[in-house]
Amino acid sequence: MELRRRLYARGSSHETTIPKPLLFALDPAKKHDVVFAYDAQRREWTIRIEERA
Repeated sequence: MELRRRLYARGSSHETTIPKPLLFALDPAKKHDVVFAYDAQRREWTIRIEERA
């Protein structure tokens, strides 16, 4: 299962509550999506940040 959310600024954090210091490597001029993926076998969530086309 995957959930995809648009990343946009809101104060010192971002819409998906990703703390801004974790996003230091992203270019703020580009648009990004945050992808939350659940692995049922391992029973864990992973988070990916992808640049929007």
